Amino acid sequence: MANKIDVKELLEAGVHFGHMTRKWDPNMAPYIYMERNGIHIINLYKTAAKIEEAGEAMKKIAASGRKILFVATKKQAKDIVSEKALACNMPYITERWPGGMLTNFVTIRKAVKKMATIDRMKKDGTFMTLSKKERLQVDRLRAKLEKNLGSIADMSRLPAALFVVDIKAEHIAIKEAQKLNIPVFAMVDTNSDPREVDYVIPANDDASKSIDKILTLVTDAVKDGLANRTSEKEGDDTAEVETAEVVEAVAAPEAAVVEETPVAEVEATEETKSEE
Repeated sequence: MANKIDVKELLEAGVHFGHMTRKWDPNMAPYIYMERNGIHIINLYKTAAKIEEAGEAMKKIAASGRKILFVATKKQAKDIVSEKALACNMPYITERWPGGMLTNFVTIRKAVKKMATIDRMKKDGTFMTLSKKERLQVDRLRAKLEKNLGSIADMSRLPAALFVVDIKAEHIAIKEAQKLNIPVFAMVDTNSDPREVDYVIPANDDASKSIDKILTLVTDAVKDGLANRTSEKEGDDTAEVETAEVVEAVAAPEAAVVEETPVAEVEATEETKSEE
């Protein structure tokens, strides 16, 4: 990642606060620094290292043009995730996770297309030909689809990865991703099993400040990846223009030689004739 993670900022955001010691998962032991007043304290140096590792991987995914699906349905994370995901133009789920969202993606896409169909009906006037009751039903269906699936309307294929806040709350999403071998990035608190995800970010997943801090750092990495992709595209376009210009420049002298040769021959012939 471009910027080094500041451990002090993580501390101020409360990223280090874990759960009560009696609720801990032993597999989180490598990421726990100490216990204080019955609460586990997360080792922020390890958190910083894991954020950098996850950030680099997410940056590469974004640079390749693929999508990362952000998932957080818990109250304190919903608004933060939707804001951060929108800022980097990535899909997200903040309402109830639709069963089969990944494993039955074709059906989900059909539901998304229904929204486009309803919008088209409203534009071409077909909607107004329906009865009042039918219009009300269609409007309700459109509102429901928008609420649950509106945030993934632009996701035309399966995401390249998932970013999850609280793996206990989003266990269904993680199970679906595992079935399809989709890598999972996640904020993992001390009460969860880190073995369930591919990229673990040990952090407090309950406090909004902590969630906001981690999401800011990882979405900044995604934005860097998107910026790199844009600059590469511009570079390719410039290279194509330069190549075309070189081809024209190389071809031009040949044309000139072809045109000049007959003239030279004519002049030589005239000189010979005058000598005679």
